[in-house]
Amino acid sequence: MAKGKRAEAMAESRAKLIRAARRAFATQGYAAASMDELTASVGLTRGALYHNFEDKKGLLWAVVEQIDSEMAERLRTAREQAPSLWQGLLAEGTAYIEMALDPEIQRVMLLDGPAVLGDPSKWPGENACLEITMRTIRSLIEQGIVKPVDVEAAGRLLNGAALSAALWVAAADDPPGVLTKAVDAFQALARGLLRKPH
Repeated sequence: MAKGKRAEAMAESRAKLIRAARRAFATQGYAAASMDELTASVGLTRGALYHNFEDKKGLLWAVVEQIDSEMAERLRTAREQAPSLWQGLLAEGTAYIEMALDPEIQRVMLLDGPAVLGDPSKWPGENACLEITMRTIRSLIEQGIVKPVDVEAAGRLLNGAALSAALWVAAADDPPGVLTKAVDAFQALARGLLRKPH
């Protein structure tokens, strides 16, 4: 098989496995998802799984990265559609918390992901999120909208509050009921950064 064709076939196998794993992890949960069933469902062997991802945990990382990039795009849209930079910051944090109601995000990103992969605030995608939040806070300070606080501290605290709220919503017995309380409290906390209350 020519080198280009082999690379193409490998990329296709990888994409098939991620698609199948995403479906299985979201519907059955990470622990219950069978790797034999998963690989068979896309006509591949466990060898293909191990070759591409090393193990089940590696496959979960790949699924998390894919969903994380889609979440980042949804957050960017929420931020950019807001009428002001300040409202964009609030909209982004609120949208993140609201995503905890999405069954796939709830199961993979907020319940199973942290249980298997550890603290989500240390996942690679979180650094990119933090950079965006810090850049926004820096601009809001320069515009005199936000108090002159330490940019990194404010960014970490805001992102941490949104993550904590999303984890709370995802694990709640009544996620929609908890969502309202979580969003209200998050926005009240964020408004504490303002020079003048809005």
